[in-house]
Amino acid sequence: MKIAQIVCAYPPYAGGIGNSAYRFHELLSAKHEIINFTPDNTRPFLRRGHGAVLPQLLWKLRKFDYIYLHYPFFGTAEIVWLFKIFFKRPKLVIQYHMDVKNQSPAAKILSLPSRLIRDSLFNRAEKIVSASLDYVKNSQIKKYYETHMDKFQEIPFGIDLNKFQPNPISQPSANNLVAKVKNIVKHINDLFIKKDRLDLIFIGGLDKAHYFKGVSILLNSLPSLDQRRWNLKIVGDGDLRSEYETLATRLNLGKRVEFVGKLGDQEMIKALQNSDLLILPSINNNEAFGLVLIEALACGVPVVASDLPGVRSVFENKREGLLAVPGSVEDLNHKLEFILKNESLRQEMAKAARHLAIRKYDQELMKQKYENLFTEQSL
Repeated sequence: MKIAQIVCAYPPYAGGIGNSAYRFHELLSAKHEIINFTPDNTRPFLRRGHGAVLPQLLWKLRKFDYIYLHYPFFGTAEIVWLFKIFFKRPKLVIQYHMDVKNQSPAAKILSLPSRLIRDSLFNRAEKIVSASLDYVKNSQIKKYYETHMDKFQEIPFGIDLNKFQPNPISQPSANNLVAKVKNIVKHINDLFIKKDRLDLIFIGGLDKAHYFKGVSILLNSLPSLDQRRWNLKIVGDGDLRSEYETLATRLNLGKRVEFVGKLGDQEMIKALQNSDLLILPSINNNEAFGLVLIEALACGVPVVASDLPGVRSVFENKREGLLAVPGSVEDLNHKLEFILKNESLRQEMAKAARHLAIRKYDQELMKQKYENLFTEQSL
């Protein structure tokens, strides 16, 4: 089967939509020919931010069996819509990622055509995929969902559980028995002995496109935390980083908060494995799922995340983590204080987190659901 995957961003750019497209390609490319069309590999007629017009698609899409469009993609969603007006094939599957809010005046103007034809575009799709139907039911397409429920299918994101796993005991050479014993003792200490310092972590973009990640909310929640020893690593980069660093300094958090920049995949996994808690304090529905949440869960790391549609469906409150009121410094502080003080609860959550990842977020489950989806639509 030949699939045209159309997406507004793709790694190495950090972001949920691009990472989702990358994993889709990695999972299905063994059995199917998948060609990616992005603003970076297809010369756009016009480009602004993540929006771009790719008119070449009008004559390139005919040779595919399926179009897999990641939405939103302002400028190119209209091209796909125009194509589907004239051609029934290839069939169209859309992945609805997120609502778009708080756009600049210029962005609102540029995205107006896409918003006007959205329902007409959706009508031309065989299926609309979402990582969380809880998100869809509370999104800007709520009314469309209510009248077209049979068109929607929930396929949660999946990850490689062999890559994302709890911190393994390192294996020194067989003849280095002392080092091996020390490693085992350290691992046991980490599991069962109360730590003097708790390692917190935030992972996300620090640019204007990811303003909704709530970094300032997180930083403002920290000064009044219990004076026990804790550190926070902020992983990510972008044009807002210096602003957040200034805020951390003003709040006298300099010694406890470390901005480590963007990390490679292995470095990020290691940082997660060495963490006691991941925090995702997003402030609005621009956060539709939080892929980093399932990466943390797979590593056996409890989470504190905002009580937002989609995000709240990733884990069970008070089982694998805690939910906090979006945008509330006070409530986030309260939830962090509670989970940091409760050692036994954190250990229980860590075990439950890994079990949930195995049960629900194994990438092989995601792969099979996509295979079933395309097989059903091919009939």
